[in-house]
Amino acid sequence: MVRFCLLATFLCFIHRGDSKEADCFPSEWFKSVSMSMKISKAGFHRDLQYSVQWSKIDHEVKALLVQQLPSGVYMDEYQLETLRRDTGLEVLLDSKVDVEAPEYLSSGFTVLVFLSGRREAAVPVHGRYHRPSASSKRVKVYLDPARLLLRSDQCRTARAGLHRVVVEAPCTFSNHSICSWTEILDLQDSGGVSLELPVADSSMLLTVCAGTVLTAVLSCVYLLRNIWKHGSF
Repeated sequence: MVRFCLLATFLCFIHRGDSKEADCFPSEWFKSVSMSMKISKAGFHRDLQYSVQWSKIDHEVKALLVQQLPSGVYMDEYQLETLRRDTGLEVLLDSKVDVEAPEYLSSGFTVLVFLSGRREAAVPVHGRYHRPSASSKRVKVYLDPARLLLRSDQCRTARAGLHRVVVEAPCTFSNHSICSWTEILDLQDSGGVSLELPVADSSMLLTVCAGTVLTAVLSCVYLLRNIWKHGSF
């Protein structure tokens, strides 16, 4: 709950003004920063893959990806916890997610992916069931590009500039403090991704329902017949 409150605070208080702190990164260095994302695997269960690159610098750089996800997909917090224990990748959701709800009964949410000590990450993402349609067999779900935030413990946050702003966000996945991060705007190679998901055919509704009911009735008749013939009462 504390993590969710911190994340809500971050989403409500984004500062886009000039910072009075000294520069943490040279202005020219920001030009070397790039971020790309892509979808791998097929079907309802995919991986959202991120890759962040920058040129060599004297101090350690911590990166944080802020990803807005639409109602058409979800992430499983229990799967993410297992992933954190197995690989060390830290992913924080801004709210509880109902993994059973269909797309039309769900809402979007925000994900924080902490890339401390790494440049790449693969985060499991799952498609939700969409409302059946008589006209479309597949639906496309669009994911906006992630926002990239950077900071370092060895120096203070870089002041805002033409292609960057200063924002407040959780310092790490596990602590309860807020830090200043530099958000990079107009990233190189940055672009959203999309995935296609199958949609049920609503014109087959009566056929499927009739077949289901008939199968259930015949199964019950078969079971009752065998119980009556071989069972004991």
